[in-house]
Amino acid sequence: MDPLGAPSQFVDVDSLPCWTDACEDKQTDSHQNPAAKAQVDVRSPFPYRKDINAKIVLWKGDVALLNCTAIVNTSNESLTDKNPVSESIFMHAGPDLRDELQKLKGCRTGEAKLTKGFNLAARFIIHTVGPKYKSRYRTAAESSLYSCYRNVLQLAKEQAMCSIGFCVINSLKRCYPLEDATHIALRTVRRFLEIHGETLEKVVFAVSELEEATYQKLLPLYFPRSLEEELRSLPYLPADIGNADGEPVVPERQIRISEKPGLPDDASDEEGLEADLSFIGSHAFARMEGDVDKQRRLILQGQLSEAALQKQHQRNYNRWLCQARAEDLSDIASLKALYQTGVDNCGRTVMVVVGRNIPVTLIDMEKALLYFIHVMDHIAVKEYVLVYFHTLTNDYNQLDSNFLKKLYDVVDAKYKRNLKALYFVHPTFRSKVSAWFFTTFTVSGLKDKIHYVESLQQLFTAIPPEQIDLPPFVLEYDARENGPYYSSYPPSPDL
Repeated sequence: MDPLGAPSQFVDVDSLPCWTDACEDKQTDSHQNPAAKAQVDVRSPFPYRKDINAKIVLWKGDVALLNCTAIVNTSNESLTDKNPVSESIFMHAGPDLRDELQKLKGCRTGEAKLTKGFNLAARFIIHTVGPKYKSRYRTAAESSLYSCYRNVLQLAKEQAMCSIGFCVINSLKRCYPLEDATHIALRTVRRFLEIHGETLEKVVFAVSELEEATYQKLLPLYFPRSLEEELRSLPYLPADIGNADGEPVVPERQIRISEKPGLPDDASDEEGLEADLSFIGSHAFARMEGDVDKQRRLILQGQLSEAALQKQHQRNYNRWLCQARAEDLSDIASLKALYQTGVDNCGRTVMVVVGRNIPVTLIDMEKALLYFIHVMDHIAVKEYVLVYFHTLTNDYNQLDSNFLKKLYDVVDAKYKRNLKALYFVHPTFRSKVSAWFFTTFTVSGLKDKIHYVESLQQLFTAIPPEQIDLPPFVLEYDARENGPYYSSYPPSPDL
């Protein structure tokens, strides 16, 4: 209550239910669940910790209204960003905050700076700058966003703060995918509390209505409320869960260094120079394991083993797949250039590629590659066929050989092994020549799988007409070129 008796607009963090209390009726202790007890040896890298969960609060509301030691403001490098979070903080803190920010002389991306809270219920405001997101610089964006959360938490620890209220640092203006950013936020806070949990009593995630569902979905992965929830969430953890601090891991940058790289761990200091020299060249550091430049050089020289090549290729593909699952690819999906339809005469899944729906010059082709991987990863685990409609394509729809080569090099071996046929519908002479050169000189093992199909009647000998959704313009073109009989087949209402 304020002095006049009116209820205060500020919210005390101690009055908010913690994550342990949320959905308590759904929780199951391990001693009550025999199935969970039987699987106790299978543990998540983020195990059930009731003490940590008691510090976490998910709250739908305005972070500026939290009564805690500090709240977080997300801004730009000049600390003048006009986003809903910042504007609310400025409005409630009063004009003194702007004067204080001018003294800070900005803030770099990933850094955190401290000011007073002024008219806020919170004593302090920690200002940080989230990264701008571009898919081609995803690794840099991940590292910067991690730095935001880590530096905020470190500043809170140094100032002996007991509670902190986080806004969602990745603002819509900076185009960071919400789910990807939420993974980084939650795992960074989790790892910090595991190491420095005694320094913080409450960590509040203040979210909007749009953000709440994502946080509700991902919180159990990093803060499971029971052993059962821990086991249930384990399959949904992403491939990259960061290092011991939650920081994103880039395998190519890792160098493993031992305190005494020339000696095994149990070697004695008194064994002399001969013992020391005997191990030089056999230790991981001496061999520079994980040196990606050396591996690439060996590949060019043809000296890397087949098993090592396959392992390196699998790691590379997994990175692409992880990115494809995290990326917002709705703009590529809306083109309807790649979709699953029925099965062919042999019962194999049919995937359709519509060439005219690919505006090569207008879209991000890296996102197109990510979308292909996202759609095809679960299809390619068993035999499938591709139907490519070259119908009425022009220069703006031509996929260049460099992109196709990159796609062929990136995808997993199962794509090539389980592709049983590629039906090239309505090819032109130029496209046939290009395909011949590509399959002869650029990639191997694909030429024998390509079948040039001049009419839909020919295609229907391999794939029944009711098993394939045809774009209307393909039907019209085929009816014009090969007779009106095929116009009787109804097109898919989605195309």
